[in-house]
Amino acid sequence: MSAITIANLQKITVHLGQEFLKFFPLCKPRVTALIVFTAMIGMFLATPDMVPLGLLLAATIGIGMASGAAAAFNCLIEQKIDARMARTRGRPLPTGQVTAMQTMVFATLLGLAGLLILYYLVNPLTMWLTFATFLGYAVIYTIFLKPATPLNIVIGGASGAMPPVLGWAAVNNMVGPEALILFLIIFAWTPPHFWALALYRRAEYAKVGMPMLPVTHGEEFTRLHILLYTVILFAVALMPYGHGMSGLIYLAASLVLNSIFMVYAVALYRKYSDALSRSMFRYSILYLSLLFAALLVDHYWYIGL
Repeated sequence: MSAITIANLQKITVHLGQEFLKFFPLCKPRVTALIVFTAMIGMFLATPDMVPLGLLLAATIGIGMASGAAAAFNCLIEQKIDARMARTRGRPLPTGQVTAMQTMVFATLLGLAGLLILYYLVNPLTMWLTFATFLGYAVIYTIFLKPATPLNIVIGGASGAMPPVLGWAAVNNMVGPEALILFLIIFAWTPPHFWALALYRRAEYAKVGMPMLPVTHGEEFTRLHILLYTVILFAVALMPYGHGMSGLIYLAASLVLNSIFMVYAVALYRKYSDALSRSMFRYSILYLSLLFAALLVDHYWYIGL
């Protein structure tokens, strides 16, 4: 291969990399990473053995691509709102790095590729569940629920709670009660997690007319519901041990992590501050990651014994 051809290939590679970096933030990488992580935990918990590497890679990539596509569609639909909020005004669409048409094409191709991978390399059930999750987030939540009701995150949280169910289905080609318990944990976690964010961002949501709970019902009402949902979360997070799908390692981790979450919720209810609300929001992400990691460690520890 000539030096000129090699130089051209290098330029093309650099150009493609630069173009990809424009679109990558549309996928909300941090959110997608948490989704993929919980889906992978669902896969590992679905079998007493190790998940076959080919299946693990195909399911992870397929779910990740579909999740990224749903996030991109969310950015497309909310681009005008994003442009008016400090938290989101730096995204590719508001800054003009990509166009609406480019985003539509990118999200469509990414989503279709992810679904095809799931259908042919995993199983049709996982593909259809992933497609339903995609519609739940990108269409039902983003278009209908979010601008219409302060309970948007409660109802729409069902989509965000699906990843471990998708992981479970990828391995077993069915949805068992254990998968539904994992679903319930994330479903109960979502309201206090998101309302903590909505509290310290309430002025921005009010400015764009988004009916988030702190905007429609006030700060005190939201703090009470964060506390109530944290109590529910505490109980739900004990279900894996009660059902017999985990042991003492998970039980100990769950008690510690949920006790810390409860301390945050009580403190926030008693005396509000933006700093405390922001701190609780950040802890909630760490909480979910560590809770699911504890499930994984517990699962293979007792199998090893």
